[in-house]
Amino acid sequence: MFLLLVLLVAISADGYAQSPQEVEVIQHNELTREYISPHRVLWQSGNVENTDQLLKAGNGQADLTNASICVLKNDETGKPASILLDFGKELHGGLEIVTGMWSPGNTTRNIRVRFGESASEAMAEIGEKGAANDHAIRDFDMQVPWLGKIQVGESGFRFVRIDLLDADAELHLKEVRAIFTYRDIPYLGSFKSSDERLNEIWKTGAYTVHLNMQEYLWDGIKRDRLVWVGDLHPEVATVNTVFGYNEVVPKSLDLARDVTPLPGWMSGISTYSMWWIILHQDWYMHHGDLEYLKQQQPYLSGLVKQIAAKIGPDGKELMDGNRFLDWPSSEDPEAVHAGLQAMAIWSLSTAATLSEIMGDDETRQIAERAVSNLKKYIPKMGQSKQAAALMALTDLVPATQANTQVLAVAGAKNFSTFYGYYMLQAMAKAGNYEGALDVIRSYWGAMLDLGATTFWEDFNLDWLPNASRIDELVPDGKKDIHGDYGDYCYVGFRHSLCHGWASGPTAWLTEHVLGIKVTAPGSKQISITPHLGDLEYAEGTFPTPYGLVYVKHTKQSDGQVKSEIKAPKEVNIVNGSAH
Repeated sequence: MFLLLVLLVAISADGYAQSPQEVEVIQHNELTREYISPHRVLWQSGNVENTDQLLKAGNGQADLTNASICVLKNDETGKPASILLDFGKELHGGLEIVTGMWSPGNTTRNIRVRFGESASEAMAEIGEKGAANDHAIRDFDMQVPWLGKIQVGESGFRFVRIDLLDADAELHLKEVRAIFTYRDIPYLGSFKSSDERLNEIWKTGAYTVHLNMQEYLWDGIKRDRLVWVGDLHPEVATVNTVFGYNEVVPKSLDLARDVTPLPGWMSGISTYSMWWIILHQDWYMHHGDLEYLKQQQPYLSGLVKQIAAKIGPDGKELMDGNRFLDWPSSEDPEAVHAGLQAMAIWSLSTAATLSEIMGDDETRQIAERAVSNLKKYIPKMGQSKQAAALMALTDLVPATQANTQVLAVAGAKNFSTFYGYYMLQAMAKAGNYEGALDVIRSYWGAMLDLGATTFWEDFNLDWLPNASRIDELVPDGKKDIHGDYGDYCYVGFRHSLCHGWASGPTAWLTEHVLGIKVTAPGSKQISITPHLGDLEYAEGTFPTPYGLVYVKHTKQSDGQVKSEIKAPKEVNIVNGSAH
């Protein structure tokens, strides 16, 4: 961040300058712009020449030589000239187009630009299979200058299609580069094991959240480019695991608080206000900023009273607002009720702990009484993996029971990208580490098999049969994994293929395979209890306010695990029993 001091000179009615007024303008210099050339030309149509020029590293500068130019030409006999560019991985940002000289000179050209998270999305028309321009304009017509450059667009994308719209005309392209906009921050946390698939999943989850760390912490870089507090919980777990402290987290938590005066629910959803409480405990445990925590006390106290007032005398939750856990569970009212019961216990237990830390005895007592009341009633778990996970994590049912009867049934079937994190956490609590690893490989790994470079808003194993990859045009007879699937608010191409709430395996692998868990505020104490499952070794780093903790766990011939641990002197390491 830097400060820009501006002197404003006031002008009186008679035109004479009055005394200057010093005004402080705060600007944030937190995002970096990097220019990336296409990885390949995936498709072209009509009269297009010298596409290899666009794959070369550019300098962003038009020049008079016109020596090496990609030419798109429309004439009366051919198809409109079009190209589809693949930038190799999901990006957030826009597009820079550098043009050459065509005849007649000094005239603009009209083009159409389409961004896509999949190749098929970049080829679609607005309204086709859910293709839309909401949240981010990803399909538009524009003019480009003769012998100049222009920068346009802001969305999440990997593919860009360009069509020349003018009849009987040429378009000369010297460069078409993605403007990659991101936070230039180091990946402090790391994970490496004997299973390269798990390694790639860990990195992909980290990159998914990294892209969403824009001015605020979003859940999606194409859609939704918003701060959804429930979505923040797995995202912040990944931020803590990979990047350590970053101002985007408190900035986003404060935004959610400030735009939601009580008695409102954050995002209109009662559980999202509950997640706000839980997030503050996670943030305090990792970073130990008591002053920041105390700033939340007035709002937290009011929120606790509001949640407690929505509990019946029999201990049943009676939450109003949008009763929501995640989309796949939204049509199962019994699952939602069970999840809300568990979330009320989790959030109020957390609020009691935070209130004790802040010396707020009144709020602590209200929260503790409410939790005691809630625990008198145990809802039906049913077969919902969302409900089973939350009930196991809050001890409404034994974790082993939830795992055996629901979570481990049929492997990754009925997992979801958001609540999959809590399903994995509950499986770990039940001791089913190998089962959780298998789910990570089969569920999140399947997205990688389909060409993903970031994790998706939703995914269902039922979509896999005969599905095409997102980095190819759909072959005849195959299903379009992007355009043909999706549900609820994310039908077809509206489906976000970069959603931070899907990053749970990154945090989970560090916590349970590396075994790193913060057990005292400010990361001053960390327990290390690795669970290698079927892995031969796992190693990695974990950021703390005092520096990195490094661990390496190696399975010996007798099945025992040998651990090497290095930590800053300020961090007390407590070793558990390895498996």
